[in-house]
Amino acid sequence: MTFAAWVTIAIILSCLALLISTRLSADLILFGGLVVLILTQMVSPAEALVGFSNEGMLTVAALYVVAAGLRETGAIQFVINKLLGGVKSERGAQARIMAPVMGMSAFMNNTPVVASFIPALQDWAQKNHYAASKLMIPLSYGAIFGGACTIIGTSTNMVVNGLLIAEPSTDPVNIFAPAWVGVPVAVAGFVYMLTIGRKLLPDRHSGFETFQDPREYTIEMMVEPDSPLVDQSVEKAGLRNLPGVFLVEIYRKGQIIPAVSPDEPLMPDDRLIFAGVVDSIVDLRQINGLVPATDQVFKLDAPRRERRMVEAVVSPTNPIQGMSIRAGNFRNYYDAVVLAVARNGERVKKKVGDITLKTGDTLLLEAHEDFIRQNRNSRDWYLVSPITDWSPPDFDKAWIAWSVLAGMIVLAATSLLSIFEAALLAAGTMIVSGALDINDARKNIDLPVLLVIASALGLGNALQTTGAAETIAMEVMYLAGDNPMLSVAATYLVTWILTEMITNNAAAVLVFPIAISVAGSFGVSYLPFVMTIIVAASASFSTPIGYQTNLMIYGPGGYQFTDFMKVGLPLNLIVFALTVLLVPRIWAF
Repeated sequence: MTFAAWVTIAIILSCLALLISTRLSADLILFGGLVVLILTQMVSPAEALVGFSNEGMLTVAALYVVAAGLRETGAIQFVINKLLGGVKSERGAQARIMAPVMGMSAFMNNTPVVASFIPALQDWAQKNHYAASKLMIPLSYGAIFGGACTIIGTSTNMVVNGLLIAEPSTDPVNIFAPAWVGVPVAVAGFVYMLTIGRKLLPDRHSGFETFQDPREYTIEMMVEPDSPLVDQSVEKAGLRNLPGVFLVEIYRKGQIIPAVSPDEPLMPDDRLIFAGVVDSIVDLRQINGLVPATDQVFKLDAPRRERRMVEAVVSPTNPIQGMSIRAGNFRNYYDAVVLAVARNGERVKKKVGDITLKTGDTLLLEAHEDFIRQNRNSRDWYLVSPITDWSPPDFDKAWIAWSVLAGMIVLAATSLLSIFEAALLAAGTMIVSGALDINDARKNIDLPVLLVIASALGLGNALQTTGAAETIAMEVMYLAGDNPMLSVAATYLVTWILTEMITNNAAAVLVFPIAISVAGSFGVSYLPFVMTIIVAASASFSTPIGYQTNLMIYGPGGYQFTDFMKVGLPLNLIVFALTVLLVPRIWAF
């Protein structure tokens, strides 16, 4: 092995050690390793930076935009209500996520599947007091399980099938051939994640439950006549267990329903009185079919996308101080609408329009984005503060977002476009159609995750260009000796190790010719070796850097590098044992 290969291995091992032993961010560590490779001239800058022009990395960037379109139009609410509606346990949520994701990933690229589910799970986890870290790894692993069941389930399987077509001595395999091993592996993985694996998942809450906000707002919301919430119970509508907010009472046709039962059905024009902290009040504006009871919101001049939520504290020089919100003609005066009022940490038990403003009252406003600039230094207010990362969802365009996602999946699944081309087209369509604002698109691209992907690809490419990866593969295969069974086990191990260190596609391409040569030297069928590569190249469970879906959920789940090792290593051993046991019996030597 060359000196450059040894240095490359040393740098990568150092990066892994830092990822395991420190709290430094993954993007800083991996990019730092890439910089060291360039400065030591072990590889050329072009070879080290190849990941920054990689289609896989750019595909993930485009998919962030697609996922943002689903969120900004409220389309994720459909996913939450239909898929997770009525789930009462963490295990139930994990099962409800993994089962459909496994089925979908078997017939389409798993990257867009995971991308579309991430914002839905984040939203649902917050509203139901669950840690996102308990859901994101099951989401990614479920996609990996499903992808290993068919030739079209992952790009790696299609790459291997393409290698079989190009190799003169081999033939392509049937689309469902991997299912003979993939389905048992998926079932075993599903059971593992709902039993042992779920106990190993980290519990990292956002801290929302321990946050004590002294400002408790009261807000009045109305059920629209054509709302999808009509005839649903309070609990089924998702209004029962919202974090930091509770349903105080319902006004219905002149009657008051106090101490609202979770089984109480919602009726058209019901006026719901909620009390809670600001983050939860903001969440209420994200629910389709529920609108502020004040009709002043609908009279605002600004389009929905140009509105922002703002907190403003009334000063003694405010011209409306001492008057009711309605009598002071607040909307016309400030071109803003008062959604809720907090006063000295207490709920104000009046309809919003009838509340008389007092010095020190904190108002939750919906206003044009210029309101902050115009009033930040005004003597009317002690303080003006925007609610960040909020804009009212445009539910009327949810069908556009779903159509774009469906079109992207169809184009990619039928190979009319590559997944990269389909994702770029979908991202552009989201913006051009108005389903997503260009500024929101920029904000939703997770640059640290993209930097991790690009850096990991660069490190993996360095392993290949210096010859280190090929040497590792040959040495491991050599240790198996002349025993075909041990060679299958070695094929799995070397493919898995390289998948965790570089990428699954690169690992499969690297091991394929070696495995074919080994099969030829033994005079046995190549199929056991090829099917082993297909399973092992997808079995990236113990690090976040070997598989795109693991990288995508790394940030949203709040994970550390060691979390994947803790949950994934036992799973890797289970998949390894099943593969080595089943493959030679299904595809005889």
